[in-house]
Amino acid sequence: MSARKLSRSLRTWVEIDRSAIQKNCETFRSIIGPDVKLLAVVKSNAYGHGLTLFSGLVENRVDGFCVDSAVEGIRVREFGIRKPILILGPTLPDLYDRSASEGLTVSISNHDALRALMRCARAPDFHLKIDTGMHRQGFSPHDVPKIFRHLKKLGESFRGVYTHFASAKDVNYPTFTEKQYALFSDLCGLLRNKGFDTPARPLIQHCAATGATLLGKKYHLDAVRVGIGLYGLYPSKELEIQLPMIKLRPVLSWRTMISEIKFLAPGDYVGYDLAERLSRPTKIAVLPIGYWHGFPRSLSSTGIVLINGRSARVLGRVSMDLVTVDATGIRCRVGDTATIIGKDARSERAVDDAARASGTIHYEFLTRLNPLMERVLT
Repeated sequence: MSARKLSRSLRTWVEIDRSAIQKNCETFRSIIGPDVKLLAVVKSNAYGHGLTLFSGLVENRVDGFCVDSAVEGIRVREFGIRKPILILGPTLPDLYDRSASEGLTVSISNHDALRALMRCARAPDFHLKIDTGMHRQGFSPHDVPKIFRHLKKLGESFRGVYTHFASAKDVNYPTFTEKQYALFSDLCGLLRNKGFDTPARPLIQHCAATGATLLGKKYHLDAVRVGIGLYGLYPSKELEIQLPMIKLRPVLSWRTMISEIKFLAPGDYVGYDLAERLSRPTKIAVLPIGYWHGFPRSLSSTGIVLINGRSARVLGRVSMDLVTVDATGIRCRVGDTATIIGKDARSERAVDDAARASGTIHYEFLTRLNPLMERVLT
């Protein structure tokens, strides 16, 4: 459906490009090869793309999923997806039984969680999280030998071990990633020597998110956890520049419509707090979006949207549900589409641009997109 037709029934919407998803999945498959599992990270509403919508679109192209919580995992299961799901964040002990019944794999990253799992009548499968330097979740490597007897008792439930790199996207500082990788490799070797990783009962070992997956096969191990890359974005500009041969296609566009047009005189004020006073005759376009939808208030008087391929600057304060932009010199009318993220005619407003202008990163900008906005397949 065209943007013009969508604007007749929706005030704002998020477009999801199916062909871009397919291309990105194929790109990562070619990078990791046939022997490495591709896990799609769909936490935080699939980085704003729609949890169940995106999961359904990639189900047949990936080997499993990573979510943040049992709540997300249960939603994906209720949607009908049966492939493995790993919960990356902490799972409350009261949800261990439900996780087991739903076939969700939890992460165990500290002694309290491990003791709670030991007391559970029906323990879910779990992966052991190792802290090799990120210093968030995870057992320190030197603490792991202290829990060997507990891991032995949990037997078949112990299915994997993983870590998370703190700065793999920083190609100018690989030393810390190498240090983390060495610690993790040594720990995996220790587990193997203690009989936890055998041909009959192998442990899934993984350490690479998108950044390390792009850096090289050394980090791929048994599985990779790809989040931002599947959505067609790079973890950092430096990584994108270093790997020009790898082409990712952004999946998401965000659009709205012009709900009202006004012609104002020099000296008129726009928006709350009289924040902007006009210095010339100005044509303004009112857009029915605001910070409730995920358009940051920090873009007041500075943000840019595209209208018919032309840049229109935000005038005055970004409100909760409305934004006013300067449409002077732009041919437009009520009902025309305005693009916040994506291509418009021959112009494009990348999410990186919008995030940078609002003082944040593309991860945050995307995950703050209101989940109540309609996600539309294109």
